[in-house]
Parts: sequence; structure tokens; C-alpha cells
Amino acid sequence: MKLGVLAHTFGKQKTADLARRIAGSGFTSVQLALSKALSDIDSSNGKLSPGLAHWVGEQFDNEGIRIAVLGCYIDPVHPDPEARKLELTRFKEHLRYARDFGCSIVATETGSLTTYQGSHPESYEEQGYLVLRDSVMELAEEADRWGVNIAIEPVSVHTMHTTEHMQRLFEEIPNSSVGLLFDPCNLMKLEHVVNQADFLKDVFDKLFDRMIAIHAKDVAFDVNGKKYNPLPGEGILDYPLFFQLLKTYKPHIDISLEGVTAEQADDAAAYLRRLWHAGQ
Repeated sequence: MKLGVLAHTFGKQKTADLARRIAGSGFTSVQLALSKALSDIDSSNGKLSPGLAHWVGEQFDNEGIRIAVLGCYIDPVHPDPEARKLELTRFKEHLRYARDFGCSIVATETGSLTTYQGSHPESYEEQGYLVLRDSVMELAEEADRWGVNIAIEPVSVHTMHTTEHMQRLFEEIPNSSVGLLFDPCNLMKLEHVVNQADFLKDVFDKLFDRMIAIHAKDVAFDVNGKKYNPLPGEGILDYPLFFQLLKTYKPHIDISLEGVTAEQADDAAAYLRRLWHAGQ
């Protein structure tokens, strides 16, 4: 099992200290969001370079940690074109230097589903999708230049919020550099709880070939239908089925633990590893 962790789970620290702390918990990879995790690095627009990326990568490599994914969570549907341009510029810079970090994947979510509700009340969902599609097309051109991948993470309340939306995006942007970061808890809606197995199997049947990274946490819904994320094993995610599907469809794919605190990370990781190996 290739179990890593979101680096900022352990707070924002100096790079070498953070790498040492993560290694001490037995993780062998990270999803690294520079601005959230590293206190000794300025990752604002224009500040990255091959030398800086190599240095960061070396600090993690010294501890046996691989940077599996760069997290660059921008708003690709920002309604202000100039603000959106700055967001895309930031993501492009991460794509440009990803290989220097020792990484080939840069990940983002897709902005709020209701971004254009005020300006397009009758068609805000479609308008958001069209803006997103244009943004991803622009980013895909940059990814191609540098031989790296974009990981799109759909979320139930974001512009990409269903399996069908992801299928449409992949069909309309037939570019192999665009892939899926699948977090079943983020994509799951209340309507999927009763037939969770059908939901999970449907996502894998339709999108497994585009999956390039995985998030692991747990999910539950309160009496009002509001989603929240309890500790792994305390929610409703069918982990045995999820892991079975991963082993069948995407063996050795990178999995990053999230949705826990630094104090909870070791126990959560141990639980996931037990489940994974119990299913062998």
C-alpha cells in the first residue's frame, strides 16, 4: 500500500523539520501544498525555480519521502477574469517546475458550484462548467509542454460534482495530461449512501483509466443531511470495497491520507494499513 499524507496535516514548518516529522510517522510520500506546509519557502507567483524545487525535493528525499502530488488549489472559475488569470498563472508555475520537485502531478479542485448563480441564475451550473473547461484547456497546454499531469478533484458542491461532469470534461478535453484525483468522500452525496456500492463501482467503471491519485478519509451525514468527516473507521465509507476496487483497477496508485489532525494521523494510518492488508 502506497500510503502518504497531506503534508500540511502536521502544520506549517521548515522543510527539513516537516520531512523528518512525516517520516517519523511512517509515511513514504506526501501531497505537498507549498503555501500551506512550508514556512521557509516563499511560493508566491514568480518565486519558484528549478533550484528551489530541487532543494525542497532533496529535503524530503533525505527522509525517504517522495513528493507524489503538488497541491495547488486554485479557483479556476473565479468570476473576475484578472483574478482567474493570476490563479492559472500560479498553477502553470507549479506545472513548469513539478519535475524538479521529483513529481509529475499537480492537483486542484474546481471552485464553487454557485459561483455564477448571481450573474446566470438560470444557467449558473453550465456557465461555471464552461469557464472551468476553458481554464483546464489552457492548463493542459502547459502540462503538455512540461510532460506532467493535472489532477482534477471533483467535490459534491463544486463545479465538478458528479461522475458525469468528469466524463464530459474528459470528452471535451481529449488530453491525456488531464486526470482524476478521486476522493470518494468528497464526491459522495447523501443520495449515494443507500447504494454506496453502486456509487463506488460506477465511478471506477467509468473513470478508472483517468485516476492518477487518491485521497483517503471518511465521511458521514448528520440528521440534517449535512456532510462531515469523522476519523477513518468511524464514518460510513465502505473501505473494504473501496480498497478492493483500488487493488483491481489501480494497483500501486498513490493514496494520501487527509481529514485528520497530526495527533490522529498515526492511528488513522495504522487503521487503513490493517484494512488494506486484511483484504489481501
